Amino acid sequence: MKKTSNKGPKTKNSRSYDQRASATKKKKPTAKSTVTSKKTTKKKSTKNDTQPAHKNGGLIKALINWGGTIVLWGILFVGIVFGYFAYTLPDISGIDVIEKRPSLVLKASNNVRFATYGDLYGRMLTPKQIPERMKQAVLATEDAHFYKHFGINPISLVRALWRNYQAGRVVEGGSTITQQLAKNLFLTPKRNIQRKIREVLLAFWLEANYSKEEILALYLNRMYFGSGTFGIDAATRKYFSKSITDLSTAEAALLAGLLKAPTYYAPTVNLKRSQQRSTVVIRRMQAVGYLTKSEADKLVKNPAILRHAGSNFKNVRYFSDWVVGEVRAFLGRTDQDLEVITTLDLDLQKKAEKSLEAQLAKSGKKYQVSQAALVALKPNGEVKAMVGGRNYSASAFNRVTSARRQPGSVFKTIVYAAGFEQGRSPDDVYLDGPININGWKPHNYTRRYSGRMTLRDAYAKSINTVAIKLSEEIGRGTVAKMAAKMGLSGKMPAHPSISLGTNEVTLLEMSAAYAVIANGGRGVLPYGVLEIRNKQGRLLYKRKSSGRGRLISGRTVNKMRDVMAATLTKGTGRAANPGFAAAGKTGTTQGYRDAWFIGFTPDLVTGVWFGNDNGTATKKVTGSNLPSFAWRDFMIQAVGQNKTVKFVTVREKPAPSQTSIWDRIVTTFGNDANNSSSRSNEPSQVEDEKP
Repeated sequence: MKKTSNKGPKTKNSRSYDQRASATKKKKPTAKSTVTSKKTTKKKSTKNDTQPAHKNGGLIKALINWGGTIVLWGILFVGIVFGYFAYTLPDISGIDVIEKRPSLVLKASNNVRFATYGDLYGRMLTPKQIPERMKQAVLATEDAHFYKHFGINPISLVRALWRNYQAGRVVEGGSTITQQLAKNLFLTPKRNIQRKIREVLLAFWLEANYSKEEILALYLNRMYFGSGTFGIDAATRKYFSKSITDLSTAEAALLAGLLKAPTYYAPTVNLKRSQQRSTVVIRRMQAVGYLTKSEADKLVKNPAILRHAGSNFKNVRYFSDWVVGEVRAFLGRTDQDLEVITTLDLDLQKKAEKSLEAQLAKSGKKYQVSQAALVALKPNGEVKAMVGGRNYSASAFNRVTSARRQPGSVFKTIVYAAGFEQGRSPDDVYLDGPININGWKPHNYTRRYSGRMTLRDAYAKSINTVAIKLSEEIGRGTVAKMAAKMGLSGKMPAHPSISLGTNEVTLLEMSAAYAVIANGGRGVLPYGVLEIRNKQGRLLYKRKSSGRGRLISGRTVNKMRDVMAATLTKGTGRAANPGFAAAGKTGTTQGYRDAWFIGFTPDLVTGVWFGNDNGTATKKVTGSNLPSFAWRDFMIQAVGQNKTVKFVTVREKPAPSQTSIWDRIVTTFGNDANNSSSRSNEPSQVEDEKP
């Protein structure tokens, strides 16, 4: 039988009491145990010391995690925003399509351009066709870092944002040339954050699809340069009348300066202002190294000047506005680009403007007169010069074509033409004496009477009583019919004072009536358009030489030239006598409100008017002074080498019968000759100038 041991499986509590007691006795530490103990203590101590570092590391890790999350969400948000704006971008497939108003280019009779209307675009130039000086001027001013950025300039953008924040409104855009092009091609001018985002996206697209040179060329081809002009080619021709290859550095600087505010800096509006702006451009070119200081100083001292035909004429727009109306009457509304050759003579236009301004500057204040107008036309109606007022910029109202004023004694030409057509003669004798028509007692300018005199002398000295007697003798209705026949529009009430020019007319109409006499009795319709072509050169309209036909007989024409020439040699128009063959008539209305002189040579008819727009009286301006002075000054310059030309006697030929086609037209569409109503119950009293 196996002996059972008292020793069982050792467990945690199976040791004897003695063993446990012995284990509890404190052992004397040995050197080895001491070292081990120290290591253990040191290790524990190190572990306890590193616990705060682990806590800081966790905080940083958490911040990084949170920061990364925020950045990711931010990127996602920005991506969504830009994705939305990218999705809503305008259609960029039509980058080469130009939407614009039709342009109208007006040229003088010598084919020189002097005015444009609508949107004028030039040729699309390639990068190589644009001079370096033009590129440099634009880059220095608009985007000096153009070749270094990728469509946007972050520094400029941040600076603009900061300045806008400081100002509390949008004062700076910070846009690169690429951004400006994007805005110009695809976006509206409205300033807001949405447009700015789209602008940036489109700038990226342009940079990705076009080279820098192509972007710059596209920019210069499409930007607005003021005065209805788009593109550098059109601007060069508009302002300097030259090809872009001939552009000077000073001219390039002026054009580059327009880009900031084209309408404000347009040289046609204010040349001095645009020159001041060009100085800024020149100094920028110097700052970035395109110009030396000496070159820049020289350019500043010699700024560019306008060299287009219209630059020397402050009032040519009166004529061009009138011609535009003619073009619309011929063609109606059109979306075609048109080129119009007009009748305008730029040399005569310049002389006409100077002649009027000389009289106004010299005597305007003295005579208390503020306005004047002049129109010159060939005997066939071809308008060669037109000055519709003293300053078009101050008032675009055309006093040649639109102002209806009483003509005074210049209307006596109509009365005498009607009388001569009825068989009267310049040598017929009438009595200059008191007259009474139903209580109306008109008198002469001098309030004196000369007794018996010929019609020639009565016309030359502008005797009112004789003109009235002649009108009463042949019939007021006859006078009114003659007025309509010679081209005067509007109502022509046949009251007793009709012979004194109390019915209002325009200067153009009255001058055209005088042209009938200069034209040998043939009808005259003033015109300013010779031909119209579209941009492709297709002829749309061409003026034909056919006119209205003969309106008054050659006999009457010869008689009228006789008495009208006497006015300049011995009558009220002596101050207008140019010293060569000429004929004309003075006119002054009651109260010195209107003063006229209309006359002609064998080749040119000119009408002049002085007065005030508000109808106030002048200080005794009469047809014998300022209008005569201006007319003479202009005609001496205008006639030039043709001073020896004489009037040719018109072949005696009777006028058309009363049943002619022209008379039927006048009867249907002309004046009511039998309308004897007046604006007032009593006939107006009109005085004329002293001989």
